[in-house]
Amino acid sequence: MMSRRRKPAIGIGAGRRSPAFLRMSIIWPSAERKGHPDAWTRRDVLRGGAMALAAACAGGCATNPVTGRRQLMLMSSDDEIRLDRAQSPHQFSADFGPVRDPALNAYIAEVGQSLTPHTHRPRMPYSFRGVNASHVNAYAFPGGSIAVTRGLLAAMDTEAQLAALLGHELGHVSARHTAERMTQAALAGLVVAGLAAAAAQKDERYGPWAMGLGGVGAGLLLARYGRDDERQADDLGMHYARQAGYPPSGMIGLMDILRRLAGRQPNVVEQMFASHPMSEERYQAALARSRRPEFAASGAQPDRAERYLDATARVRAQRPAIEAIQQGDRALARGDAAAAAERYRAALAAVPDDYEATLKLARCRLAAGQFAEAHRLAQAAFQAYPEEPQSLHVGGFASLRMGRWDAAVAEFEEYERRLPGNPNTIFLIGLAQEGRGRRPEAVEHYRRFLAAGGGGDYGAHARQRLAEWGVATP
Repeated sequence: MMSRRRKPAIGIGAGRRSPAFLRMSIIWPSAERKGHPDAWTRRDVLRGGAMALAAACAGGCATNPVTGRRQLMLMSSDDEIRLDRAQSPHQFSADFGPVRDPALNAYIAEVGQSLTPHTHRPRMPYSFRGVNASHVNAYAFPGGSIAVTRGLLAAMDTEAQLAALLGHELGHVSARHTAERMTQAALAGLVVAGLAAAAAQKDERYGPWAMGLGGVGAGLLLARYGRDDERQADDLGMHYARQAGYPPSGMIGLMDILRRLAGRQPNVVEQMFASHPMSEERYQAALARSRRPEFAASGAQPDRAERYLDATARVRAQRPAIEAIQQGDRALARGDAAAAAERYRAALAAVPDDYEATLKLARCRLAAGQFAEAHRLAQAAFQAYPEEPQSLHVGGFASLRMGRWDAAVAEFEEYERRLPGNPNTIFLIGLAQEGRGRRPEAVEHYRRFLAAGGGGDYGAHARQRLAEWGVATP
């Protein structure tokens, strides 16, 4: 019987205090990319980097699409696309999935696709969507997958501002800023795989954005751009928008919105500024750029505000919930989980089936040790958005903490089926199998986790158990 079996050594049974790494990961589950057929393991990164560096040193350079200059580049366009496809789904899930408004997503894609023929890399497989996160942010993966949070969609006023924003992100892709930074990191001898996981395990405050469900995708591919990169992307974004028929007021208005938000509510935009440094200088630069002769004719173009307001009507109607979630996030950043939970409940009062608010309240319940309530909320989130798998991960943690091993295995396995490539999910399946007393299955999953480069406290536990069971580590 289960009651006679030895429970896992790290203490996940009901009523037992779990170690810090499990308590932290319950709130911000990790999702490094290893394990996915298109993913890069740590060994792949180092081996590939060494091979590429050798080839580069033998004379392999690439022409920058924007500047036309030859530069050392260890990533090919195919590499950028492959990394994008492996990582972007995890980041979109970390941001609570695409907004459940097909017309809005189609509209964002329409605006974005109107810009792509004017970029310096028009043949990249670009895609555009809104995501459910309430913080203010937008980002582009190196292969052209671009997202805008509903927090930012609700803050903008015109289609010209949206075009400027998407143009800016297209500028990062066109100038290959991510590939350039990864090349610089490799040349500096940095071990790029696992940096986000290490940062988040060292300091829980960084968990929501450095790890989240986006893993290395957030910590590496979406790392901070330099100010020169931002200036270049701003300039490119204005040019792409102008060529697509938008006025320069779009970029000016966007920069004005961001600087005002940064002054009034810095926490609301801190995730955006983590990857997109904002300053008064960028606003002034947009004003100065708009006075150039090439923008004179486009200044009279319509900003298409009415069209934007119609397309974003449902998101703007969610503003009370969005603002309550933002307030809850600020409370959580202060360490006040009770106040955060109160604000997430206020968001649900405004929008009863809000997926983000439901999952964030579930996380608060997990942190408070209210595992049954956390599981109920995770199930409610799943019912609200069954296509998005993050609720399965949160539910799996709640089942794990209650010692409901069979349910935990089922939930984590379904998450892995829907969104493969998260090695920590493999570890957690092994942990639940250990709880069930299924040693062979636990061994298989622990070895897979370690073979994929898994480390930290999860790796220490896996190695400890394999050693106790007389099984060699990979």
